[in-house]
Amino acid sequence: MSDQRPSFLLVDGNNIIHAWADLLQLHQKRGGLAHAELIRRLGELRDFSGYRIVLVFDGTGSTASDERSPGGLQVIYTSRSHTADDVIERLAIKYAGTYQIIVATDDRAEQDVVVAAGGEAMSSDALRQLLESGRRDLDDWLRRHRRRDRD
Repeated sequence: MSDQRPSFLLVDGNNIIHAWADLLQLHQKRGGLAHAELIRRLGELRDFSGYRIVLVFDGTGSTASDERSPGGLQVIYTSRSHTADDVIERLAIKYAGTYQIIVATDDRAEQDVVVAAGGEAMSSDALRQLLESGRRDLDDWLRRHRRRDRD
């Protein structure tokens, strides 16, 4: 029997940026570039996956901020007094009984908390594979439909 609850993918933004060499390179040039690129990629995933995506970054300000980009991607910057791990763990504990919660991070302690709360954990490599698979599926769909339009 499949899980019919809505799916939320919670992404530990800084953890993913540091795990992916291409994003880490952008981050080293200018941190905002890596953030923007990860937001773009996750926006594409949101468009073709059906996941509701919450991307959480460690913040440096005195208050947290919450942005929603077009397409339903939610981006949270924590306050300086909280980490992305804190926010993700709290969300997973609070909502795992109501929603299917999947957390993307390589942080083993964070994965353990999420799984103990009833959620699922996904590594940075698994997230990359999900993005690449979705991109291939979308490209295939576009090729098929363009071909139909020309016929």
